[in-house]
Amino acid sequence: MARMDKLLALTTLLEVADSGGFAKAARRLGVATSSVMRLMDSLEASLGAALLTRTPRRVSLTDAGAAYVEQVSRLLDELSEADESVLDRGAAPAGALRITVPSAYCRAVLGPHLAAFVREHPRVALDVLVADHFVDLALERIDVAVRIGAPARDPNLIVRTLQENPRWLVASADYLARAGKPATPADLAEHECARISYAGGYRARQAWTFARADAPDTADDSTEVVNVRGRLVTNNVDMLHEAVRAGQGVALLPAWLVREEVTNAKLERLFADYRVTAQGGDAVVYAAWLPNRRHSSKVRALLAFLEARLV
Repeated sequence: MARMDKLLALTTLLEVADSGGFAKAARRLGVATSSVMRLMDSLEASLGAALLTRTPRRVSLTDAGAAYVEQVSRLLDELSEADESVLDRGAAPAGALRITVPSAYCRAVLGPHLAAFVREHPRVALDVLVADHFVDLALERIDVAVRIGAPARDPNLIVRTLQENPRWLVASADYLARAGKPATPADLAEHECARISYAGGYRARQAWTFARADAPDTADDSTEVVNVRGRLVTNNVDMLHEAVRAGQGVALLPAWLVREEVTNAKLERLFADYRVTAQGGDAVVYAAWLPNRRHSSKVRALLAFLEARLV
């Protein structure tokens, strides 16, 4: 079998495995069913092994076929990535761009910007993985990860800050009417403080640090640490947001998530003259990418685009 025919046969094998039948694979590929069957027969003959089990209703992989398809799929992905890398070194950004973004931030901030990026770069195909878990960039073949937190100190990653991430202390009018409005940060020790979970569950105290926004950094009395507790903790910022809106308590939430509700008086911002941070310290919105993506024109285009808009 010629080299180009082998590549065609491997691509066809993946379609047959995915669709579970010769006819469906042929429709996807736009060829005759008989051509698909002949190609699979030739591939099996060249390998001296049965890759497919044929029944009147379905075509399935043998054990050898399943192992072969796993390796072939990986090889074809690498070949596609190699093709993309050549295409991506051109003057105009082009090719597939796979990124990952936290769900709440994508919905509240980044989504409209990404739509505009696609319009401005018609040769780029954007693949967005919306995920709140930590994504392995190499394993998931991610070009750029947009993350929130302290920028990663990883020698295998390149990072760049895109946007500051101030957090506001907010509560609903309903909660404040029931529990009273805290007059000082120390009063929060007696309030229901809904929190992003770190460790220890709802019984664990969490420290919120209050620093006067107008105080010099060298002032000894410019910060105050308050241990807070409440009956709700979650690892999901959207759930925390909904709980506060429903009157569950006080929460420290990203300004980009609650700014509109504070402006419209649906939530009240507490201690606006303080900069408030939670466990882990200050957080920013940052981009991370692998060193082998540093020369990618589409990655550079995305970073420049976001830096111009995320202020």
